[in-house]
Amino acid sequence: MVMGDIATATDLLVIGAGPGGYVAAIRGAQLGLDTTLVEKDAYGGACLNRGCIPSKAFIHGADIVHDAATAEELGIHADPAVDMVQMQQWKSGVVDQLTGGVEKLCKANGVSLLEGTAAFEDAHTARIAHGGEGQGMETVEFEHAIIATGSRPMQIPGFDFADDPVLSSAELLQMESVPDRLVVVGAGYIGMELSTMLAKLGTDVTVVEMLDDVLANYEDDVSRAVRSRSEALGIEFHFGEGATGWEESADGVTVATETEDGDISEYEADAVLVAVGREPVTDTLDIEEIGLEPNERGFIETDDRARTDVENVFAVGDVAGEPMLAHKASAEGLVAAAVAAGEPAALDQQAIPAAVFTDPEVATVGLTAQEAADEGFDPVVGEMPLRASGRALSMGETDGFVRIVADEASGIVLGGQLVGPHASELVAEVALAVEMSATLEDVAGTVHTHPTLAEAVMEAAENAQGRAIHTLNR
Repeated sequence: MVMGDIATATDLLVIGAGPGGYVAAIRGAQLGLDTTLVEKDAYGGACLNRGCIPSKAFIHGADIVHDAATAEELGIHADPAVDMVQMQQWKSGVVDQLTGGVEKLCKANGVSLLEGTAAFEDAHTARIAHGGEGQGMETVEFEHAIIATGSRPMQIPGFDFADDPVLSSAELLQMESVPDRLVVVGAGYIGMELSTMLAKLGTDVTVVEMLDDVLANYEDDVSRAVRSRSEALGIEFHFGEGATGWEESADGVTVATETEDGDISEYEADAVLVAVGREPVTDTLDIEEIGLEPNERGFIETDDRARTDVENVFAVGDVAGEPMLAHKASAEGLVAAAVAAGEPAALDQQAIPAAVFTDPEVATVGLTAQEAADEGFDPVVGEMPLRASGRALSMGETDGFVRIVADEASGIVLGGQLVGPHASELVAEVALAVEMSATLEDVAGTVHTHPTLAEAVMEAAENAQGRAIHTLNR
């Protein structure tokens, strides 16, 4: 300890107040641990401040604009005007309410809050550098520590986020005006969500992607549904092209790309959004001081109790590896806190759902049919197209489907893929079925409210059994 430092002690030190960290801190305090939570930026982490919540707020606003402007078939004629300054203020209000709520919940549960950047000195000591001139350092001794430092947007060569025309997803979400033209590098879930949102707000969007389709990790018919709707919104795609650099032009920027064959293309825009993924944040922690080293992808490896190779140090959330999802981080945080408190706990989820908030929405959980076959199952598949759903028809949203994958011999539900309105909500039923080892008969035999989109889950389960009423059986 440096002379003049403040020194404190705690049972549990949690580094990072995102969805993994603040949940772990609250649960640790609930289990009787003296808990200290350190955050260098803002409570709620990237999810609440620069990612999940602000992007979904803007997506909601863009959907309202688009729906109002394209509802002539329903007899609704409108030309909505968008005030981005006001929309930004509304979004910020949503964020502030949630982040303020996180801080209040932590305090109400007895969590001590520290502002600053934590770095390990040894396996039971960390130094906290407080932000601001003259704020100094603080030493914290701990029994257990949970690393929950999250992730940040990944940069690519030739595109530095410090340059004004080059935007990360976080910077884009601070916009107070909509760009007329935008080049988006990357057609993964972040690139596609933001491209769709901006197209609905009136931006001419050009997407360049090194791979051969959008959402490359999803099945072809899932990707196709998102790409088709995006093209209908006016989004222009260029696949098989990697962005190599940019330069200022007379009225904006020129983005250069190159194919594997060496063909070069250039695209004009007002700015360029780089959305090629996220990378874990470990460089501020001095983890080498406790004998830890990230793996080749930069993640801190953990076991099924969220423990690292250092027994009293845990890692949760994006920093601990894929899938980099807020709800996965929270689940890991609960386990880490329980183990630190001496409780019997482990990560034993059968599957973790994922959602993409494009148009249409995409949600998946568990195994695809091919993955099930690869794991030795004899899969049976049931599907309900939304064009046969009364509720989807009444909403004017018939693009998409609900698909359920099950083991043919036992009928146990193994997974599902959903494309369509509110897929992110509907997937919860399939996720519960997978987690509980429910069967097709369990799902199909559950009476669902009519008329709802959820009926499509029931019908997909019926279809897998060859007993569907409202769609043709396979």
